[in-house]
Amino acid sequence: MTPELSKSHQSKDLPLPPLAERMRPRNLEEFMGQEHLLGPGKFLRRMLESGKIFPLIFWGPPGSGKTTLARMMASYTKAHFIQFSAVLSGVKEIREVVKEAEGRLKEKGQKTILFVDEIHRFNKAQQDAFLPHVEKGNIILIGATTENPSFEVIAPLLSRTKVLVLKSLTGSDLERITQRALQDPERGLGKIRARLVPEALELIKILADGDARIALNTLEQAVSLTQLDTEGTCLISRATVEEALQKKTLRYDKDGEEHYNLISALHKSLRGSDPDGALYWLARMIEAGEDPLYIARRMVRFASEDVGLADPQALLQALAAKETYHFLGSPEGELALVQAAIYLATTPKSNALYQAYGVIKKAIEQTGALPVPLHLRNAPTALMKGLGYGRGYRYAHDYPEALVIQENLPEEIKGRKFYHPTERGYEKTIKTRLEYWRKRLNLEKT
Repeated sequence: MTPELSKSHQSKDLPLPPLAERMRPRNLEEFMGQEHLLGPGKFLRRMLESGKIFPLIFWGPPGSGKTTLARMMASYTKAHFIQFSAVLSGVKEIREVVKEAEGRLKEKGQKTILFVDEIHRFNKAQQDAFLPHVEKGNIILIGATTENPSFEVIAPLLSRTKVLVLKSLTGSDLERITQRALQDPERGLGKIRARLVPEALELIKILADGDARIALNTLEQAVSLTQLDTEGTCLISRATVEEALQKKTLRYDKDGEEHYNLISALHKSLRGSDPDGALYWLARMIEAGEDPLYIARRMVRFASEDVGLADPQALLQALAAKETYHFLGSPEGELALVQAAIYLATTPKSNALYQAYGVIKKAIEQTGALPVPLHLRNAPTALMKGLGYGRGYRYAHDYPEALVIQENLPEEIKGRKFYHPTERGYEKTIKTRLEYWRKRLNLEKT
């Protein structure tokens, strides 16, 4: 016999809302998390308690309470609440909603909170459409986004709103949310007598990854899979929780900020010569669904930018990993990426190539397209030879050790040194060699 929900929740006509929707907090006492905004004396709590609200953008991960907070703002201020999806709506719908809000304000004196979920999905023209109405106060715009508003929301709209950053819920927050759902007899699972063994509760907290919605959905699925024991109790085991969700859903957006956060963490772990950190972030990206070839391309870049000639093999290792993954695919090819990551993390580091190229580009910007010295120009025709192309060029192989005194830079920047090898890895050999060559050539000059 599988547990059934309380008859008070059932309807002959309508399906029961999901547990996460039923347990949505209705007031500040029920809301868990975001203490930096809702704690005593904090900004959002003061706003709600005063009843005076302003246009806001909630920026935070899924399941952190963005929609719930917007609904609570309407409840506390007696404002009319309209939820708007950026995925399904456009400028036409914006105008219709604003017209309705204007009418309600004139006729009833009631303000309208327009909650725009996933506001980052609106294009510039759609976001522009909000501006005059936000300025006039016809609507109180509350946007929600999982993406960095600095990149996804137009500057004029940002200047007219206040961005509040929401954080992922803590394990303690998720535990309180889960226990409240188990105990609540009206909206939750209290009448079912459902209980979680400690290991199952810990797993839900891990699997939820800071997302209250995932925690409650997992709990509800686990309850539906659990048989009642002889005492009529629904005892949920760790194995049932694993079966309910199958696999951890990591928070990740391949086109958004988290994508750049993780690749940045990988790159900096490699640069910091930390193989353990590098492998962790590599695995996080792969497990979250990132294209492994993207990771391989970034490691190829790293091999030149942060290792360079301190270890010429680094670039070959990174390229080999890319080709191996391309040949084998997942999961077999993933180990080649692991090999490359460990190699790159544990090899000597040098950014001398990166620095040299940056200095050269700056010099080109400052001096423009300087002409190639005549002695370095190719002279395939008699006319060009007559103009002096190639005249005075010294063929290095005609000289001892293939060393020749010859300027290879334009006159305006002659003598400049762009590449400065380090004392690390193979670059130490290069530095010694260059110093020897320059000393020899200087002696010959004198």
